[in-house]
Amino acid sequence: MAGLALDGSNPDVSLLFDINGLAKDAPHWFDRVMEFVGEYGIIIGLALVTLAAWWSVRKRPQEAPSAVAGLVWAPLAAGLALFANIPIRGFVERPRPFKDHQGLDVLVAGKADFSFVSDHATLAMAVAVGVFMAHRAYGVAAIGLALLEGFCRVYMGVHYPTDVIGGFALGTAVTLLLAPLAMMLLTPLTTAIASSRVGRLIRAEPAAADQSPDGACAELSESRSAGGDHGNKDLAA
Repeated sequence: MAGLALDGSNPDVSLLFDINGLAKDAPHWFDRVMEFVGEYGIIIGLALVTLAAWWSVRKRPQEAPSAVAGLVWAPLAAGLALFANIPIRGFVERPRPFKDHQGLDVLVAGKADFSFVSDHATLAMAVAVGVFMAHRAYGVAAIGLALLEGFCRVYMGVHYPTDVIGGFALGTAVTLLLAPLAMMLLTPLTTAIASSRVGRLIRAEPAAADQSPDGACAELSESRSAGGDHGNKDLAA
């Protein structure tokens, strides 16, 4: 695909220069921070948010297996979305913006692959949507990090805004469209693990049914029944 023309009628390029222009006016140390955040920091942050969500959903005995299954699906969906992006990038063949437009402040050198769609934006939003499906509060935080990732990619001069938007759309679509099948396969697995020796990976406490008043009454009834049988045996003797 041919490069985009740099003129006032193209909002994609105009927004690219507006956001990337912030890097030119920022201190050198701030650009280095944005470089780290955009390349690695957001991904690390998403991993920590996912772990925090996992720690939280484990404390919901009834919902834990399905919620943990959703959190397992989040990185799996990201991997599938990145795989789906391979043919898209090869078909569109959009060059990186700094190859077609002079004057950009490029913070990361060596980007030689195609630009559309952004792998970082795809991965970040796929994970964020997966976390949101399992835990709303942590999901909102994850989506905020994904949006920041998109901003960083444009700020760094390595993607057009539409590259980022396309990545957000791809990550969201893969996560949501394949979620029913993924949950159908993963939930029985996490449920089985919850009943195993490593069950605390899924559920922090026993299921509520085991601690309910009905469960306690059932245990008491069984105890009394056993005691009654013992008493009858004594009388018979």
